[in-house]
Amino acid sequence: MAKTQHAYFCQNCGNESPKWMGRCPACGEWNTFVEEIVTKEKDKHSLSFGNAQKARPRLIGDIDLSLEPRRSVGNAEVDRILGGGLVAGSMVLIGGEPGIGKSTLALQLALKNPLLRTLYVSGEESAQQIKIRAERINGESNSCYILNETLLENILTHAQEIAPALLVIDSIQTLATQRIESSPGSVSQIRECAALLLKFAKETGTSVFIIGHITKDGAIAGPKVLEHIVDVVLQFEGDNQHIYRLLRSVKNRFGSTSELGIFEMTGVGLREVSNPSEILMAHHEEPLSGVAVAASIDGVRPFLIEIQSLVSSAVYGTPQRSTTGFDVRRLNMLLAVLEKRAGFRLASKDVFLNIAGGLRVSDPAIDLAVAVAVLSSSLDLPVPLNCCFAAELGLSGEVRPVNRIEQRIAEAEKLGFDKIFISKYNLKGLKIDGKIQVIGTSKIEEVLHKLFRKNEG
Repeated sequence: MAKTQHAYFCQNCGNESPKWMGRCPACGEWNTFVEEIVTKEKDKHSLSFGNAQKARPRLIGDIDLSLEPRRSVGNAEVDRILGGGLVAGSMVLIGGEPGIGKSTLALQLALKNPLLRTLYVSGEESAQQIKIRAERINGESNSCYILNETLLENILTHAQEIAPALLVIDSIQTLATQRIESSPGSVSQIRECAALLLKFAKETGTSVFIIGHITKDGAIAGPKVLEHIVDVVLQFEGDNQHIYRLLRSVKNRFGSTSELGIFEMTGVGLREVSNPSEILMAHHEEPLSGVAVAASIDGVRPFLIEIQSLVSSAVYGTPQRSTTGFDVRRLNMLLAVLEKRAGFRLASKDVFLNIAGGLRVSDPAIDLAVAVAVLSSSLDLPVPLNCCFAAELGLSGEVRPVNRIEQRIAEAEKLGFDKIFISKYNLKGLKIDGKIQVIGTSKIEEVLHKLFRKNEG
């Protein structure tokens, strides 16, 4: 007979304790321990899925990689982020805010590739609701099975019968196993369900997609062990007020973690954005003051973004510093550099900065574009439409070099820019085959003189 006992689990990291504690000794969070009923069975680890083979040590040179081909999910952006497609037996965790499009993306992956037999398990929606969404995104597939179930044992039984190549779980917080008597969504349930899904994936070669909720702090709900168990962690980002969504690779055992995919949310689902530069830049008929274009790189993908700035006299006693998509502390540093090194009096001005498209950018190569946009608005002088920028600013006002400058220049030329301002230290060994004019500078004053010299005269 199973032995039942009580234990306390930290809702933040999953640490187990025999008694309640005010502060978790593992993660340091306060008041996170919750009592749960734990049932320990003698045959807890005896579950097998038929295709399991007894493990034995092998030489690394004897391991054959040809037996593990990657499978395409029918979406070029997701395939690239995964490192070339799904690896057999891998577990992928997708996290994001409510309504961001996690379930839509998972259903599209299940429907878009007819060669990929898929079992879509939903514990949050009925089969009719899923069918309505499938018709909305124009998805028809004869190889996608829908299952409404929250008991993990039943899910694995159906999965063994269907033998899918892809198993989608929506979501891990709704699942429960009979081996644990706590409620669904608890730390022990999430940990046990994830461990059983991992065992099923590795023994049968089935790829598993798991959708996970996030907390108000932006972290994936549940214990941290969930992110350690899975092979790939993808973060779905974006704003419900904007139509663009970003899919970032936070962890990837089979590829790079510096990949970024951009999608557009439409009435028929998520559309891949193959050229993000065209959508992140507004097209103006005439030059406007306070607008500059930066050549940025996120992951391995270069794209151009538009920096918008507004500088006005402070109405209240304390000047405002407000940013959208940019670190306000870095803006304050750049304003101090402009005032100290370039002689512009901005201490009594309100400064507002916005990254067009709703993106959040941390690339230091956009420093020069931010400084130019701020000064353009302050002087009310427009930046020429054919100019873009790719350089970092130092505290002494020097224009510092950035990495992968060739890709930034090529992206600017592809979108029709005639000039790009970079650091003169990036010119060493630089080979330019196109017609774009590369202007090397060493000081912020030099950039301003070359941009606004006509207006100054």
